[in-house]
Amino acid sequence: MTEILKRYVGLDIHKHYVVVGAVDGEQAVVMRPRRVSIEELGEWAAAHLQPTDEVVLEASTNVWPIHDLLEPLVADIVVVHPNHVKVIAESSVKTDQRDALALARLLAANLLSSVWVPPAHVRELRVLVAHRQWLVRQRVSVRNRLHGVLHTHNLTPPAGDPFCADKRDWWHDLPLASPIRLRLRHDLALLDHLSTLLQEAEEELARLSVSESWAEQVPFLMQLPGFGLRNAMTLLSAVGTVTRFPTPKQLVGYSGLWSRVHTSGQTHRTGRITKQGRAELRVVMVQAAWAAVRHNSHWKRQFESLAARIGRQKAIVAIARKLLVVVWYVLTEQTVDRHAKPQAVARKFLTWASRHRLATSLGLSRDRFVEHYMRQVGYSHEVISACA
Repeated sequence: MTEILKRYVGLDIHKHYVVVGAVDGEQAVVMRPRRVSIEELGEWAAAHLQPTDEVVLEASTNVWPIHDLLEPLVADIVVVHPNHVKVIAESSVKTDQRDALALARLLAANLLSSVWVPPAHVRELRVLVAHRQWLVRQRVSVRNRLHGVLHTHNLTPPAGDPFCADKRDWWHDLPLASPIRLRLRHDLALLDHLSTLLQEAEEELARLSVSESWAEQVPFLMQLPGFGLRNAMTLLSAVGTVTRFPTPKQLVGYSGLWSRVHTSGQTHRTGRITKQGRAELRVVMVQAAWAAVRHNSHWKRQFESLAARIGRQKAIVAIARKLLVVVWYVLTEQTVDRHAKPQAVARKFLTWASRHRLATSLGLSRDRFVEHYMRQVGYSHEVISACA
């Protein structure tokens, strides 16, 4: 097939349908835009797409099932970030038909760069992590509602966690009007239900952490200060595989922790962080940084030095950025973190083994579980024995 016969197909994806149009290498329209329902797309694609076609899709909520459906039928599929095709959104005349052809023409002109297409196990982990985060937000919301009742009626809860099981009688005995007691009872029941759902989500997260897809990376992350099971799995859901980032600078850029830069002529300015990339990666790195500066002397010294010059908030972002560079090196080189304390790592792995009876589910004792993963990270037999 010659280049002139190759078609460049643009798909403008919507909730219930896609609009498909195509051009050739000379930008001439070879397939006039048409609407195809999502239900009919598989049958239509098998009948009309050719093995030499190149297809472009704009990343959206339902892009991956469509990507997987079309991938075996065409030569290549390019999935682009919406920010890379702003020219379409900013057009003065905007229709679905024009958008589909605009995508096809940009692809034919080689003006588009593809985003990474996450494999199925990464997509599944992202769904689980996002679901757990949603459950946490709902639980926080319910707790805030209950605190609001106490504040409204000038009530002081007993010492300790006001939402633990042994405080329920205190809640039910509060001298409140019937409608408020009803709301209180419903909120407490909802809180119990959310706790059960969170337990199930975290059990699944723990199970995935020792699955074939993730067991090679999780222990290297968990040895780092600030990383437990949840933070490690959240980071891996965002990054997928670190090998797609040739340098740590690219990983930092993907997290949105890199500073904005304006350089023109004699002007050079840096500003706030870009906040471009996956937000959950940025959040988890800042959380890990706060834990690291509290519990690790190396990171504490760096933080205090930076905070004295630029303030605590900027300093913690800088520590998060530095820690992410360490993440890149540890995962890329599969090595021990030189600032980690073996005893602290062993304690983390013991907690990991105990969580939801994970070691037992693998047919291992907790000690054998810890020994296995410390050996995988790279600790010597002498160090492991000293931590026992």
